[in-house]
Amino acid sequence: MPIRIDNDLPVKKILEEENIFVMDEDRAMSQDIRPLEVVILNLMPLKEDTELQLLRSLSNTPLQVNITFIRTGTYEPKNVARKHLERFYTTFEQIRHRRFDGLIITGAPVERMEFEEVEYWKELTRIMDWSEKNVTSTLHICWGAQAGLYYRYGVHKFDLPVKFSGIYKHYTFHKRTPLVRGFDDSFLVPQSRYTGINKDEILANDKLEIVSESDITGPYLIIAEGGKNIFVTGHPEYDTMTLDQEYKRDIKRGLNPAIPCNYYPENDPTKKPIKSWRCHANTLYFNWLNYYVYQVTPYQL
Repeated sequence: MPIRIDNDLPVKKILEEENIFVMDEDRAMSQDIRPLEVVILNLMPLKEDTELQLLRSLSNTPLQVNITFIRTGTYEPKNVARKHLERFYTTFEQIRHRRFDGLIITGAPVERMEFEEVEYWKELTRIMDWSEKNVTSTLHICWGAQAGLYYRYGVHKFDLPVKFSGIYKHYTFHKRTPLVRGFDDSFLVPQSRYTGINKDEILANDKLEIVSESDITGPYLIIAEGGKNIFVTGHPEYDTMTLDQEYKRDIKRGLNPAIPCNYYPENDPTKKPIKSWRCHANTLYFNWLNYYVYQVTPYQL
């Protein structure tokens, strides 16, 4: 898929070096098609890393997609240059009059806080309310999935005794569900979180359906209302070295973290991790864009 992004976005050069088809604005304007409009609410602290990861994942269909990045207006990010935010991001207030085919709400490093204690919680709930009438399908990732399940459907989270960090085996149910079309019986997913979600509350809600889970980390893919809202409790978009960076960051902070599970060869942090989850990650994003966005969104937004 040619993804249409700002010509000057720093990660554009990296994507092109990886032979990912990135379409600049001039070329996009010459194509007589209606591109999909996808807005990404990036709540992750390392904005550029998340931009690169998500754009990689969205680059595997023949569809043309226009990407709009938004940030919170009620909280000022601390780990990204203001110039980058001002140049490549907008706020919800600036786009709330528009409609979009898809919305992605990322994870955020606030999972140990109660939802209502998060500084931008009210703004996030406004965005979720707005999406009900202005977005065809919303994809919630990690903490974004926990927040969406809690606000939209009353599903609570709980503290884990030990952080889930590593690469975990997951299983699919309902193989004909388009979201997991093309998945193997089992597949690997990066997980990095301190909290879990209440499976019983999901099962008790007839609007929610679990289509994939792990014996260890619990529900992974949850579909609501035919795909209007989709929840991904892990980080399929993570790069090969992301968990390594998190692990070494936590060591420097004196947190004494456990070595990420099933990640380093021979469980040795001095050895480079092997990427083992990208194919299913790409399939997940392809399926979301194709079956829950492109095939159901109106031609005229």
